[in-house]
Amino acid sequence: MMASIGDVLLEMRKNPRNIRFDDAVKVAETHFGPPRQSGSHHVFRMPWPGDPRVNLQTASDGKAKAYQVRQLLAAIDRLEMTRAQKIESDRISTRRETTRGRGKARRRE
Repeated sequence: MMASIGDVLLEMRKNPRNIRFDDAVKVAETHFGPPRQSGSHHVFRMPWPGDPRVNLQTASDGKAKAYQVRQLLAAIDRLEMTRAQKIESDRISTRRETTRGRGKARRRE
């Protein structure tokens, strides 16, 4: 049975050298959608411009390659940071929109 995505992420951060390839692929699919496959390579597109991909391939022992696990973690961190910034930006925009029109003082009768 496969561990939860959260459990795998914690393990990836603690020990990127000891992650099952299938678990790394599942985490990547959860965050970035299905991969493009070319032989043993699973290539995941990133939602930002630049070098928009993370490549995962299995090592001979069925584990994911440690440097690729670290690249996946960096991409997940960037994705989460981007989402947090968008949420904060949306919150600020909403607050501005709700306070517009309140600038004029109301006359008490």
